Amino acid sequence: MASRVTISKMKIVPVLLLAIIASGILAACGDGSATPQPNKSGASSGGQVNLTFWSWVTGIDKSVALFNQTHPNIHVNLENVGGGPNEYNKLYTAIKANNEPDMAQVEFQLLPTFETTGALVDLSQYGANAVKDQFVPWTWKQVSLGNSVYAIPQDSGPLAMFYREDIFKQYNIPIPTTWAEYADAAAKLHAANPSISITDFPPKEPGWFAGLIWQAGGQLFGINGDTWKVSLNNPSAQKVSTYWQNLISKNLVKTEPDFATGWYHDLQTGDVATWISAAWGAGTITSNAPQTAGKWRVAPIPQWEQGQTANGNWGGSTTVVFNNTAHPKEAAEFAVWLNTNEQSIDFMIKGNNIYPAHLPSLSSPLVNGPISFFGNQNIGEVFKAGSEQVNVNFQWGPTINQVYNDIGDNFAAVINKQTTLNQALDSVQEGTVIFMRGQGFNVTT
Repeated sequence: MASRVTISKMKIVPVLLLAIIASGILAACGDGSATPQPNKSGASSGGQVNLTFWSWVTGIDKSVALFNQTHPNIHVNLENVGGGPNEYNKLYTAIKANNEPDMAQVEFQLLPTFETTGALVDLSQYGANAVKDQFVPWTWKQVSLGNSVYAIPQDSGPLAMFYREDIFKQYNIPIPTTWAEYADAAAKLHAANPSISITDFPPKEPGWFAGLIWQAGGQLFGINGDTWKVSLNNPSAQKVSTYWQNLISKNLVKTEPDFATGWYHDLQTGDVATWISAAWGAGTITSNAPQTAGKWRVAPIPQWEQGQTANGNWGGSTTVVFNNTAHPKEAAEFAVWLNTNEQSIDFMIKGNNIYPAHLPSLSSPLVNGPISFFGNQNIGEVFKAGSEQVNVNFQWGPTINQVYNDIGDNFAAVINKQTTLNQALDSVQEGTVIFMRGQGFNVTT
């Protein structure tokens, strides 16, 4: 079970939010007008119900328009206040001011943070559990606690290995199926052509690294009653960090920021032969390395032991409803419809290359069928199988912004040869325990 926070919400809310503001995570935003108190019965006040929804997903405007056309008694106003952290900063401030939107886009890893504020509606009281079986099981575990449901899954990011088939063939190197074979391929490729690296290790990408720990069976957080267990440097995490430290120390991987000019250049030129990424990475490669069409393929992520079928996840988001809404029933109806209506999901696949959490949509031709860019491979089959192998019990913590910032800072020091990845994890572990205790959480290690 993906357990969620059970500690006293009234105690934590002001301490946590003030700490976020003090640490510079929040950005200033204008204050808004007062909003009506929630109508806990969910009854409409008469006439058309108006709801506000914050989301950054391209194509979701078409989904919202379709909902409005087919639900004349509910009108959803879509606002894009910025993607990811930009939206979250505004949400934290809005929650503190009791002025949040009715619904918003929230990534999986941020759900515990928002839950600790006590700001999320339990959607189970509006029938959310009726659609449980329509979603990939591990994504539902991410949004639920027992029978309570705090969000509706939208998309996910099961990991896989994107690789340049032409490069592996040119140097007669087998496609790796284990991490040991992957390291061997890294050495052989670099020896054959020093300008080629097996991949890039992005120091400022903690979500990617967390996905690798997830795949290795590691648990960063756990919760028992009102006590959080913090284990960011757990044995599985250390196994992952030792592995990548070896590749870094031998100069077998690049260490540049991803999603930057140099990194996109490497995708185009073949200076990197693989990218361990999520399902949505297919859209990234297609859009940013068009000259490589036909050269890329997708394989399952390498395993730690031959014959294993373990996987992790990187990315994915949900739709939440905030307690401040005057119309929780209608907001819940929209959240469920948005992420179960196949036409709505197709709009988001076309617009933002999302990989849906909705099981029936995994059979959509948009994510399941031969793709010419990938040599007519049906890469959707690889992602679908990988999604079924993601550990359902992985737990995020309530201060993930702090954790991600600390990982980025400490990993940057690794690239500058000031420390090692294992030492960096130890520092993040120590810093997280201190930070969480300072916010009033009960913590054990």
